[in-house]
Amino acid sequence: MANPSRLLGSAALAIGLAVAAPAAQANLALLERSNGAPTLAPLLREVTPAVVNISVSTRVAVQQNPLFRDPFFRRFFDLPEQMPEQRRQSAGSGVIVDAENGYVLTNHHVVENADEVEVTLKDRRRFTAKLIGSDAGTDIALLQIEADGLTALPLGDSDRLEVGDLVVAIGNPFGLGQTVTSGIVSALGRSGLNIEGYEDFIQTDASINPGNSGGALVDLEGRVVGINTAIIGPAGGNVGIGFAVPSNMAQSVMAQLVRYGEVQRGQLGVLIQDLSPELAKAMGLDVDRGAVVSRVQPGSTAEKAGIEAGDVVVGANGRPVESSSDLRNRVGLARVGEEVELDILRGGERRRMRVAIGRADGTGGRASVGEVDTPQLAGATFRDLRQGDPRYGEVAGVLVAEVAQGSPAARAGLQPGDVMLAVNRQRVRSTEELAAVLASKPPVLAMNILRGDTQLFVVIQ
Repeated sequence: MANPSRLLGSAALAIGLAVAAPAAQANLALLERSNGAPTLAPLLREVTPAVVNISVSTRVAVQQNPLFRDPFFRRFFDLPEQMPEQRRQSAGSGVIVDAENGYVLTNHHVVENADEVEVTLKDRRRFTAKLIGSDAGTDIALLQIEADGLTALPLGDSDRLEVGDLVVAIGNPFGLGQTVTSGIVSALGRSGLNIEGYEDFIQTDASINPGNSGGALVDLEGRVVGINTAIIGPAGGNVGIGFAVPSNMAQSVMAQLVRYGEVQRGQLGVLIQDLSPELAKAMGLDVDRGAVVSRVQPGSTAEKAGIEAGDVVVGANGRPVESSSDLRNRVGLARVGEEVELDILRGGERRRMRVAIGRADGTGGRASVGEVDTPQLAGATFRDLRQGDPRYGEVAGVLVAEVAQGSPAARAGLQPGDVMLAVNRQRVRSTEELAAVLASKPPVLAMNILRGDTQLFVVIQ
C-alpha cells in the first residue's frame, strides 16, 4: 500500500459546540431540474459560501553552502553574518463553522509554523486570520476572522455515517479555487495509517487533491461530517482513497481550543491492546472486539476505579469499543476531570464502571523498556524520546538506543537512532505501548521505522 501523505499546498506527494448558523436546509440534495435531471446544485448553492481558501506565509532559512559558514570565507567575500530568510507561500482550505464568532476549522499541517494566514471567502473578500489553537495529534486547527455576513455550516454527527452514504468534498485543490467533488463513504474508523496520533478517519472516494486539506466533507443535508486531511497518492494526485477527520473528533478538539487554546490530553492510566479472535478464545469470551487491559499504572484513576489487568473494555459511554485505538481516541480527546462509563468483561461477567479522566503528563511515568522479551528483537535496547534527541517534539515514537552487533535485531536491519513509529499497524508512542504490542508475541513484526528523514518498513518473521 502506498504511504498516506499530507495534502498541504502543492507538495509532490499530497499530504494534508460552537453554535453554527445552518446554511443548508435538509433534503436539498438530488433535486430535479425542470427537465427531470437530478442535480446537487441547490445544496451546493447553500453550502459552498462557508468553505474558504487559506493562504499561508512562512519564513524559511536559505539553504547555505557549507563554505558560507567558514568565518574566513565570509570575511573574504564580505558576506553578511546572517543570511536573509525567504518567504514561502502555500495554500489550503477551511470551513466556517461559527458565523457569529468567525471560527474556521482547518488542518494543523496547513497552518503549522505560519507567520501570516489569509482567508479568502467565496465572494472574494479577504481577511487576516488569527490562530486560536492547533492540535498536531488530530491535525485540527481553529482560526478566527472578523467579518460580517458570514455563512457557516453545522457540524453533523459523524457517528451516524454508514459506508455507502453520499458525500461531497469541497476545497481549493492545487490553488485553482473552490472545487466540488462527490463520492461515497468508502470506510469508517480507518487507523494504523501513521498519519496522526489519533486516527479514526472517514475514507471516501470523493476526489481529494493537494490543497484540499482543511476543506469540508459534507453530507447531502448540508452538514460537515469530516475535515479533509490526507490521501493515498503514489504520484501525488487522487486515486480515489482520501481521508477526513470525523466531525465529532473535530468538534471535541474545537471545544478545547476555544476554551484553553490547546488540547489537554487525558488518560486512564492503563496499557491496552486489541482483543484478537485468538486472545478472545483463550480467555473464553464470546466477543471478538474490544481493548484488553494489559497493565494498570499504580496511582492512576483506573486503579482507583478498580480496573484490573485482564479486563476487556467492550464499551464506553454506551458505544461499543472496537479496538485499543478506538478507546485511546476517546480517552485522549476527553476533557481532564470528566468521567467515562466503561463496559468491562471480567471473568466472563459484564460490569459497568465509572472512571475519571486523569491528566496526561509529559512523560506519563514511562521508563526505558530495555531489552524486550521478543526473540526477533533480541539485542536491541529501546527508550522513550527525550529532550535532546534529534526528533524529540517532532514525532511520537520509541527510540532504538542500542543494537548489539550480530544480534537478531541487527540482522533484521535495526540501527541505533531509528525511531519506531508503529508495529503491525499499531502506533507505538512510548516504550509501554511497544511492550503492550509485543506482549502478545506476534509471529511477524512489521515495523514502521523513521531513519533520518526517511520512513521505511522492516519486516521480521
